[in-house]
Amino acid sequence: MKHGQRPIEEESHLNPAALIRRFYASPMSGEEIELESLKIIDREAPPHNFTAEQWQVAQRMIHTTADFALLESLRFSPDAITAATQALLHRSPIYADSDMIRSGLSLSRLQAVCKDYGPRSIACHIADDDVAQESRKTGLPRSLFAVRKAKPMLNESIALFGNAPIALLELNRLILEEGIRPAMVIAMPVGFVHVVESKQELMTIGVPYIALNGRRGGSPIAVSALHALCAIAMKQKPK
Repeated sequence: MKHGQRPIEEESHLNPAALIRRFYASPMSGEEIELESLKIIDREAPPHNFTAEQWQVAQRMIHTTADFALLESLRFSPDAITAATQALLHRSPIYADSDMIRSGLSLSRLQAVCKDYGPRSIACHIADDDVAQESRKTGLPRSLFAVRKAKPMLNESIALFGNAPIALLELNRLILEEGIRPAMVIAMPVGFVHVVESKQELMTIGVPYIALNGRRGGSPIAVSALHALCAIAMKQKPK
């Protein structure tokens, strides 16, 4: 820093608009910012063995979190991409373990893949009164009863978990004991209790999955994975 030059923190304090004026001088659209972000991710990503389509999913997850360490934990079943894109193209119902996922999913992206998608295509029962009553009566988490309530729609569904490991464990039970067969599971619950086990069990029971092994996860990451799958499915639409 030259003699007499103010530190950037001081400059910003004296003139709060200074940094945004740099952007004004070299403006970018939202689409341009996103494209440049993806280029930066490609440049800075460590070596990996993901296929091109798997990388699209990983790239979107990094774009959501700015966390390259996610790559170490990201797991795909061999049939994950095919199962997910076919499910999207055929308007498979979507189960979300949290309202954050339901709110975060882009209906316009889903409809770009299949015009038949609508608000009722995405189910989340976590805030339903009957689910809350069962939870209070038993002392067990609402997420467990939310999955049970969704049982009639879980066959051939896309199930997203970004919050509740108990919900994922209950889905695993339904798969193992009651023959439920989701088309695809995105398994990214976050936390410290039953989280690792829920994902590891899912990855051994023969359903297509994309999972974030270990404790990491979160609803925004699960949403980003499905949005990436929508982009892949768009390229597979019949002309």
